[in-house]
Amino acid sequence: MKHALSLHIPNTMNDWSLTIQDTSVYTDLIPISCPTLQILVPGFVNAVTVNDESMPVPLEPRFTRTFTACDLDLQTQSCGTRFDCLPDGIYVIKYSVSPNDIVYVEYNHLRIVKALKMWNEKLCELEVAPCDPPSEKLAKLEHLMKIKAYLEAAVNKVEFCHKPTEGMDLYNYALKLLKKLDCSTC
Repeated sequence: MKHALSLHIPNTMNDWSLTIQDTSVYTDLIPISCPTLQILVPGFVNAVTVNDESMPVPLEPRFTRTFTACDLDLQTQSCGTRFDCLPDGIYVIKYSVSPNDIVYVEYNHLRIVKALKMWNEKLCELEVAPCDPPSEKLAKLEHLMKIKAYLEAAVNKVEFCHKPTEGMDLYNYALKLLKKLDCSTC
């Protein structure tokens, strides 16, 4: 018997938070000790480590934790009163229990909050009605749908295909298309 570790990282539209849930199945035959969560933020080389000693609230099995820029050492001032945005990109998240070098699970999570917010703004600007739009508006709507598919493909490449470079290339291409799209003149 062994623990079956797993995490769920829900996609939210909060620019300022990252939520991680422990969805592991633990066996009663082995004690759970030294739970450790490591979060590597995009563009950084050192992960933030969350365990019993480092946090005011201990990390316990079946946890749900929400992290801000302060928790991830990205923000050092006005913590608790101002919340800086977390960057989009690949977060490497590792969860382990003792023996931590053997019993662990690791995920690449592609955060796309900034891109999705931009996509939603473009969709609002398009002002779609409950009827067939004129051909120009329909073309822009189809283009928006294609961009959304690129974003979903980027997440898939990173999280399921384990091809982070290809996923980031798709993400950056979708972002480029979004920045070029002008729906305000529709």
